Amino acid sequence: MKSWDSALIGPETSLREALEAIDKVGCQMVLVVDADRRLLGTLSDGDARRGLLKGLSLADRVTSAMHAGPTCAKEGEARHSILATMRRLGLHQIPVVDPQGIVVGLEIVDDFLAAPARDHWVVIMAGGRGSRLDELTRETPKPMLKVGSRPLLETIVRGYADQGFHRFYLAVNYKAEKIESHFGNGSALGVDIRYLREQQPLGTAGALSLLPEHPSGPLVVTNADLLTKEDYGYMVDHHVESGAAATMAVRDYEMQVPFGVVRERDGCIETIEEKPVQRFVVSAGMYVLSPHVLKLVPQGQFFDMPSLFEAMVRDGMRTRCHHVDGYWLDIGRLPDYERANIDFAEVFR
Repeated sequence: MKSWDSALIGPETSLREALEAIDKVGCQMVLVVDADRRLLGTLSDGDARRGLLKGLSLADRVTSAMHAGPTCAKEGEARHSILATMRRLGLHQIPVVDPQGIVVGLEIVDDFLAAPARDHWVVIMAGGRGSRLDELTRETPKPMLKVGSRPLLETIVRGYADQGFHRFYLAVNYKAEKIESHFGNGSALGVDIRYLREQQPLGTAGALSLLPEHPSGPLVVTNADLLTKEDYGYMVDHHVESGAAATMAVRDYEMQVPFGVVRERDGCIETIEEKPVQRFVVSAGMYVLSPHVLKLVPQGQFFDMPSLFEAMVRDGMRTRCHHVDGYWLDIGRLPDYERANIDFAEVFR
């Protein structure tokens, strides 16, 4: 927020003066600080109203109604992390403090929502049948299954569009007409949608060979069966800053062995570990590729993303991981689909 320091008031300030400051600043909150600008608490218009209803007067000090333990962001914290905290807690503003608790900024959710336009292309691999959801996908392509109030693929497109991405390529094959009739050219969603029509399944990377022209900058590639709240722009920006050829979004995955694991040597038991947990880093199905990587994709052949990354590693290209820590769900099986419908109202409302 620009001019955030106008939201700072001292502990001796009256509720009347605090409300006047809230009205002047226009961010629905003031920050109560000591002489060194160390945060003592926050006061929203709601806090003031509740204080007055409890019998406080406008002449009382702001400290009598302020919230003394507010949630804060740390100085230098990534913006996508701050936004995730605000969304999780339903906050419209959050103070930023340094390690000593001194206020160094005030973040407003509206500043995050005004996403800058991004010219990076987004390629969504939507050609799969979804065989593991056989009963549901006999007549409907998996990306068009309803999750909540709309098709899964529409939620994915909207997620990118909300972050400023506007040019999309949908790779389609199985029941492609249902996808194309729903989205058209994308104008109803305020974006430009074009289609990569696979004559046969080309895998999670092969459809990139169908791009009609070479992109001028990095492009995002994503599977069409993912629900996530990832900050895609943050992922692209870090890809560009790193100078890498490709970035793969990854997640931590844990799997517990349901038995006691016996370790032996020469027929003798050395240790027994009861139901150990194994930890892995797995692909999250989202990627950023620099343009020169596309030369490794064979024309019109089945080709998966793991094969593309293996080819890059063999050629000595730098590839990197981008860890996804927030909400993420791969809808591969019926239990995943059922969970997605339960989560939708809360996570994507």
